[in-house]
Amino acid sequence: MLEVQDLHVYYDAIHALKGISFSVARGEIVTLLGANGAGKTTTLKTVSGLLRPRRGSVGLAGQALEGLEPHEIVRLGVAHVPEGRKIFPRLTVLENLKTGAYSRRSGSIGEDMDHVFVLFPRLKERSRQMAGTLSGGEQQMLAIGRGLMARPKLLLLDEPSMGLAPIVVEQIFETIQSINREGVTILLVEQNAAIALAVSHRGYVLETGCTILEGRSADLIHNDLVRQAYLGG
Repeated sequence: MLEVQDLHVYYDAIHALKGISFSVARGEIVTLLGANGAGKTTTLKTVSGLLRPRRGSVGLAGQALEGLEPHEIVRLGVAHVPEGRKIFPRLTVLENLKTGAYSRRSGSIGEDMDHVFVLFPRLKERSRQMAGTLSGGEQQMLAIGRGLMARPKLLLLDEPSMGLAPIVVEQIFETIQSINREGVTILLVEQNAAIALAVSHRGYVLETGCTILEGRSADLIHNDLVRQAYLGG
């Protein structure tokens, strides 16, 4: 579904991505692992059109994405749930969810909202509440729900466990697996390597803008480099 080839991305003179290549097949959860500054978030921003590559290609089901505007990429079926959630704090939960469907020209928006409420019952309870007053876990649920309102084929998730209590992290990742079972392909960036590899099918390890390792998650979790660098030995 997603094909990234020889991607080079710069921040002014800083060469952030140095020719990375990877793929995500339809129906997979693929995780990107790496330390801070490895290029994970830059990769997601490039796929979603927030950054432009200087060289390389990004393709979704054969459609070239590089050069398209972010809203055009959303219409093609890519939704990005950014690091730090980036919800609209002065809008209600309901209004935040509606913004996720802004690019849709038709379809049962009400049914999709009901589905988000099934996945995240807490959001239904707080649907009239200002989003900025939600807990961190509830805000993450809202950010994911807002992404799902675009009816994505590919969901980009950037650090969904950041700053959350372990029990909330477990709930969030159970829901991510449920979303995947419903047919949504997922590209996941996550500092918690153990849980990322537990839920994903395959993974890539990035280091200073380069891909240094790839494989099935079940194999990566036993890899010595991965264990020492990301799993505490």
